[in-house]
Amino acid sequence: MSEIQQSTPDSSADAAQFALHKTVVLVGMMGAGKTAVGKALAAKLGVPFLDSDHEIEAAANMTVPEIFERDGEPFFRIKETQVISRLLDNSHGILSTGGGAFLSDENRNNISQRGVSVWLNADLPLLWQRVRYKDSRPLLRDPDPKGKLTRLYETRVPIYNLADLHVASKPSYSIDDMAERVLAALLTRPDVLEKLDA
Repeated sequence: MSEIQQSTPDSSADAAQFALHKTVVLVGMMGAGKTAVGKALAAKLGVPFLDSDHEIEAAANMTVPEIFERDGEPFFRIKETQVISRLLDNSHGILSTGGGAFLSDENRNNISQRGVSVWLNADLPLLWQRVRYKDSRPLLRDPDPKGKLTRLYETRVPIYNLADLHVASKPSYSIDDMAERVLAALLTRPDVLEKLDA
């Protein structure tokens, strides 16, 4: 899924038609489109968009791959949990998380208590198509990146399946299509998102 420009809260009449009561936390594999879809969704709802990896990078003044290389994955996961907890305390918006964030019991509990998790469920061939030429994925810096992605997928899918809402991603869906599908799923949860009367 191609990157889209940084979204700003949409001041259109469409955005004013919704009231978001909880932070929406997008979870799923690398390449599922969490950042691109999250930005588009935030624009539709007129709410802030945040990315936990970008917040970690800003706090550390290092990229995620650099943190992995210097401090290791366990250190990164500790910082990730701290950042996600802080972001859940901020005003309600759309939060994109790294692929491994939802594996943590603590993160899942925090998200469940203070937000709502939405799994962007893309299958393995689609994920591989999207990440195969990118060097920005530290977990795929492996002699067999496709094999590594497959192992990660098989390990993580049962945990992503614990998310509050599931939205399937297909190769034919545009970023906007996916944002609309997530919005429709959220509207099944009036405790999370309400459509206001005009």
